[in-house]
Amino acid sequence: MNFDEFTGTVQHRLEFPGTGQTVRAIRATLSTLGRRIPADAAEDLAASLPIEIKWYPTGAVDTHGERFDWSEFVARVAEIEGCDRADAAYHARVIVDFVREQVPESDFQELRDQLPESQETEHWGKLFEVVDAGGWNESQEAAVSGGRQGED
Repeated sequence: MNFDEFTGTVQHRLEFPGTGQTVRAIRATLSTLGRRIPADAAEDLAASLPIEIKWYPTGAVDTHGERFDWSEFVARVAEIEGCDRADAAYHARVIVDFVREQVPESDFQELRDQLPESQETEHWGKLFEVVDAGGWNESQEAAVSGGRQGED
């Protein structure tokens, strides 16, 4: 898949009017995720993505392996993307689900292993809600986009 196909699919799923907004959402999600996970996990995750997208979790990140929780992740994504937290959380969920479709299962599992999903700790399970619901597809589009979920 190339950059245009990747961004076009994300644009469609997020129902964005333009490519600029789409690229901002992808960059915000993947660069923030790249800051949270170790550099080798970011490289593995990005290896199957288009080179322009691969840059966000790897080359665009100065420091990998920072410790922050889901709430801080959403705040950072919202700030970079220039949107509210509920929108940022929804965009991140949809983008991560699409990344799951593009990368080997082992690389995606490595990502999940880096992020604690317990409700008692960092709440990272919220990032994988679309994935865990069976992933995005046309029949689920109305259910997922019809009522965006809050960040919490």
